Amino acid sequence: MEKVTEKTTKKANLLMAVLPLVFMFIVLFVGLILFSIDIKILLLICAAFTVCVALFLGHTWKEIENEIVEKLAKAFPAIMILLCVGLMIGSWVISGTIPYLVYIGLQIISPKYIIVTSFLVTVILSVSTGTSWGAAGTVGAALMSVAAGMGAPLPAVAGAIVAGAYFGDKMSPLSDSTNMSAIATNTNLYKHIGHMFYTTVPGFIISVIVYVIAGMSFASSGEIGQVDAIVKALAQLFHLGMPVGLILLIPPIIVIIGSLKKKPTIPVMMISSAVAVVIAMVVQGVSFTDCATSMVSGFKMEMFTNPGIDLDNIVKEVPNLLQRGGMSSMMNTALMAFCAFGFIGALTVAGSLDVILERIMKYVNGTGKLITVTAILGVIIITVIGEASVTFLMLGGLFREEYVKRGLETKNLSRTLEDSITVVEPLVPWSLAGVYMTSTLGVATVDYAPWSCLCYTGVIFAILWGFTGFGIAKVKEGSDNYEEYLQLKNQE
Repeated sequence: MEKVTEKTTKKANLLMAVLPLVFMFIVLFVGLILFSIDIKILLLICAAFTVCVALFLGHTWKEIENEIVEKLAKAFPAIMILLCVGLMIGSWVISGTIPYLVYIGLQIISPKYIIVTSFLVTVILSVSTGTSWGAAGTVGAALMSVAAGMGAPLPAVAGAIVAGAYFGDKMSPLSDSTNMSAIATNTNLYKHIGHMFYTTVPGFIISVIVYVIAGMSFASSGEIGQVDAIVKALAQLFHLGMPVGLILLIPPIIVIIGSLKKKPTIPVMMISSAVAVVIAMVVQGVSFTDCATSMVSGFKMEMFTNPGIDLDNIVKEVPNLLQRGGMSSMMNTALMAFCAFGFIGALTVAGSLDVILERIMKYVNGTGKLITVTAILGVIIITVIGEASVTFLMLGGLFREEYVKRGLETKNLSRTLEDSITVVEPLVPWSLAGVYMTSTLGVATVDYAPWSCLCYTGVIFAILWGFTGFGIAKVKEGSDNYEEYLQLKNQE
């Protein structure tokens, strides 16, 4: 009879627990900053190293594989939402919904209040499009040209643009970072967004006050020709006049009503996209084939077949703004999640997260301290590696169970991650976001950072509310995390 040997595993000591993280920091920093290697390849290298650590500790590949699959299974609904976001963006662009929102936003520009207006316009654009880079690279660049022509203080205008752009990156359901934060913590997307109002609204109000006061000493009647050119180009490409404009607002209204009534996210997005397709065909005169292409591969300027439209002479900011969306545009983020979960799954099996969290939690005995530690680690990690998605997934995996165990809804964690990662990223000079903003706006990161109020007020209010208890969601019977909370309590 064959003898069955019992598998023995060793518990990771602190050195073995920290080793994969140290390796990850080195690989990501060297790979991203020095050699510009695709981060997905770097994550797979980190995953392979961590797998070796887990195997050394006596774990099997099957254990690691099962853990990765389990984490992906939990995240898959959020990844499906991410793909639906790409589909919805493509339909909203071709229907004229996003162009109309941009069109409205640009109408409110007042040269007298260029700083606060730059903030508000990029807020509107980034929320409606879900892209901070797109908002800064299109309207933001145009506003910088306007500000330069007026002789306005460029660091202040650039800081306002960055803050406004990242307001949307943080709050829009179309944003990849908003979705990634929800994925990392397995939190409902719209509940996550709603919970962020506690820290984002105060930051928004403070930003407006700062920008109004800063702009009071500056007034000009300068021209806004470049912005006018964008407005005219949008009006030439799409039917945006009244009452058509009201029809174009139906798709986002569907999403807003669906989220307020707490309807399932994916069906709401699909209905909104379907309505946008009908609007595109009826109002904009676009073929169903082009609508389908826009939803899958993203909108392309070549879809305009009207001979009266001269695409060669369209102001360059317009294609940069419109040519986006489609499910394929979200695949990079989805693949990032797959690669990162490979690393995190191996890290979990190796016991690294448990060992590190056990050491940290010895000194963290309250909600305020827990949120403070989360926020500080978020700022430190995003500063070191300059990559938000990895930071989300790593800290989400590290802290999620601890938040639930302490009777805190996971949306507290997802909000803290956004407050300490998403909006801090553009303040890091060597991050991709910092480099992009500097090159796009023509102002050094260190110069615009003091004016990007919204990018650091979030951390302050997250910590403040953690200690006061204001805006902290507790686990209650019937809440999303209640069953998990009971399970964790029974395991203690």
